[in-house]
Amino acid sequence: MRGDTDGPHHDWLDSDAGPVVRPYTVTGGRVRPTGTTFDLLAFVVAGQPEAADGLAYLQPEHRRILGLAQQPVSVADLAADLDLALGVVRVLLGDLLSAGLIALYEPPASANHPHDDILKAVVNGLRAL
Repeated sequence: MRGDTDGPHHDWLDSDAGPVVRPYTVTGGRVRPTGTTFDLLAFVVAGQPEAADGLAYLQPEHRRILGLAQQPVSVADLAADLDLALGVVRVLLGDLLSAGLIALYEPPASANHPHDDILKAVVNGLRAL
């Protein structure tokens, strides 16, 4: 069912359906990242670019994350840019974090947000206008 396009043909690529490699193949069957969890709004930054020889053991998805994360990027944006499920991206980020190849910056805790009573008072004040 491959299209008749020029260039190499791969068994794992279907021109109509796209890549047919399942997410559990990319993550090695893992469904949760090792160690930490990743908030959607957390920012990821890759370390200094290493020589290509030193990263040869990484999967293409890992290397792509490192390329995209040269500037701070959120976990949600990474998943969108990679066109992978969020759970898959979290597992891949866990691999990179445990290898020390990325840094993670979590958003501030929800305790720093205004209390519900304050927000209700603001809404009531706006309605009174």
